[in-house]
Amino acid sequence: MLYNDLQIKSGVVGGTLLSTIFNIGLNDVLFTVVMAVIGAVVSFVVSCFLKWLFTKKY
Repeated sequence: MLYNDLQIKSGVVGGTLLSTIFNIGLNDVLFTVVMAVIGAVVSFVVSCFLKWLFTKKY
């Protein structure tokens, strides 16, 4: 029974991954990477600005 559950779970996970891989294009991946870089840079700049702002006053 346990072996059968493992086969079903691995089949579902494998099918989901394969269907996702074939539906995601290179443009989507590049867009996600660019947006992640922009988000990281904005987060870093805002945190540095807030650190500078609050250390200057106190």
